[in-house]
Amino acid sequence: SEVPRKIIAPKMAALSRKWDPLFVLVLGSLIFSCKGDVLKTSNDRTESISATKIEESSPQAADLGDLRQSDEAESNEDRKAFTPPPPNDQFQEEMVIRPLYSGDIYASFQFRTQWDTDFLHDGKKVSHYRLFPKSLGQVLSKFSVRELHISFTQGYWRTMQWGQPFIPSPPGAELWVWFHHTVTDVDGNWKELTNVLSGIFCASLNFIDSTNTVEPSASFKPLGLGNATDHRFLRYATLPREIVCTENLTPWKKLLPCGSKAGLAVLMKSEKLFHSSFHSQAVHIRPVCKDWQCTSTAWELRQTLNVVFDLYTSGQGKKEWSLFKMFSRTLTEACPLASSSKIYVDVTDNPGGELFDLSPSSPLISTAVVLGDRRTYSVYDLTKKETFGQLRSLNLLLRWKGESDDMLRPPLHAERYVSGFGLQKGEIHTCLYNSHPYRAYPVLLLDSLPWYLRLYVHTLTVTSKTRENKPSYIHYQPSKDRLRPHLLEMLVQLPPHSVTEVTVQFERALLKWTEYTPDPNHGFYIGSSVISALVPSIVAMDTNSTQDRPLFSSFFPTKEESSYFMRVYTEPLLVNLPTPDFSMPYNVICLTCTVVAVGYGSFYNLLTRTFQVDEPSAPLAKRLANIIRRLRGVPLL
Repeated sequence: SEVPRKIIAPKMAALSRKWDPLFVLVLGSLIFSCKGDVLKTSNDRTESISATKIEESSPQAADLGDLRQSDEAESNEDRKAFTPPPPNDQFQEEMVIRPLYSGDIYASFQFRTQWDTDFLHDGKKVSHYRLFPKSLGQVLSKFSVRELHISFTQGYWRTMQWGQPFIPSPPGAELWVWFHHTVTDVDGNWKELTNVLSGIFCASLNFIDSTNTVEPSASFKPLGLGNATDHRFLRYATLPREIVCTENLTPWKKLLPCGSKAGLAVLMKSEKLFHSSFHSQAVHIRPVCKDWQCTSTAWELRQTLNVVFDLYTSGQGKKEWSLFKMFSRTLTEACPLASSSKIYVDVTDNPGGELFDLSPSSPLISTAVVLGDRRTYSVYDLTKKETFGQLRSLNLLLRWKGESDDMLRPPLHAERYVSGFGLQKGEIHTCLYNSHPYRAYPVLLLDSLPWYLRLYVHTLTVTSKTRENKPSYIHYQPSKDRLRPHLLEMLVQLPPHSVTEVTVQFERALLKWTEYTPDPNHGFYIGSSVISALVPSIVAMDTNSTQDRPLFSSFFPTKEESSYFMRVYTEPLLVNLPTPDFSMPYNVICLTCTVVAVGYGSFYNLLTRTFQVDEPSAPLAKRLANIIRRLRGVPLL
């Protein structure tokens, strides 16, 4: 309307008159400042021009030039004096390709980040991270972690077909941690640590609690510095039913300095890695020595990924392998942050090229003692440009020419199974195989069983060659219902070329109906047994852990030249428990609803319905007759 406009217009005019002087002042100040800058720059230019003219005309120009050169030299010296120190961390990456006797291909990735720092120093807070992932560094310092080992595995390593892996791991998820001796509440730190790692790796580690956590007394010694013997600061747990998928691989790759953008991590394509017979990824953190005298220490982060590609599941149909067929990608460069980036191809069983052809060939040949045997490798250094050739791409191709011989039996392997019938009692059998023809050696067996399998410890028997084999050391911790599992550790001597069988009987407990899994008829998974041993070596082992050698041969420390450490995991068990009929509540609900709808509904209708008398209607013939009679004016019938 016109009336409000007439009221608002004078007010707007008054406001504009009030703010006009302010706008003029601001605009004027901007103009003067711009003019001042222009005048300043022009004065600087004129001064510089005049100075150059004076230098050219003055006889003291040479002296001024000398003074300027001396000033520049002093500034350069100052810059050199304030140059930041060299980085105290380094990164290495390696991949090993080993053709297996079964025709499969075993690829093992190893990434090592070493940092000269101390997360556990009192009053010291590490705030600057370069190569070491900050998320893990904060975990180490917050929870006072001395060593951390975590693995996620899909599939079971078939020792009799593939031999021994470089770093073994059980199916599912495994976590064992050594805490610092200053920790007062180990169980509290363990619970918080599992929750934090569950978020970092997108896993179900938050399901680790007191019912599946044990404190081994002898099986898991520190792999880094320190001879910790107080097992109160050690925690070990497994989740045998954990499924490994892409959401676990993605955060694992983000811990690498170059991620999956450069280097060997480019080959880690999810759809190829998980379309394999075996896949395992792990993270190991421990303190290590930097030199032989161990005058200085450093923290080592080692990320490993092992994968076995099967000939039949890949659908190739030919015994021919290449990087592109395995990973759908080729290598074009090394990680720019890596001090070493190499690929090792095991050619020990192919001395004259009789078993397979490898192209392109490499002039670099290296030998290393791995798992008690001397192996020969063809080495490809990715830090050199000539490795990639003219195409600037490396695609290793392996063509099989003949059938491989039978594989030598591994010196130690194990298997486990459940026997018995019914759902009340059963028996667990663990078989330990010593394939050495004339050497006997002790092994340490660890078994962690859930509380709902009630062990009869008096039925524990150990037999070798049909004779009783009495263990020299037994540590048993009984379970508590819904609080902690069974823990059984024993030291058994394995005779040469023998099979040692460990058996124990158990009784199945009846759980509460809220404690069953969503698919109780599938069964309950029991974690793998762990066998640790010092196995006799064929060649002399290298006891210098600080010597420069491949990463895949330097994980487990070696203290004796005549033996090497080996850890073997058995298969996980699938045990059926007495399961109630969970369909009965559904049947009760259906029967109750039927009774209510039919019985009570009918009775309620009879009580509340009103009845009315309805006269029967006349037949059709009579109604037609009445209609005709009404039209004719005759009285109705």
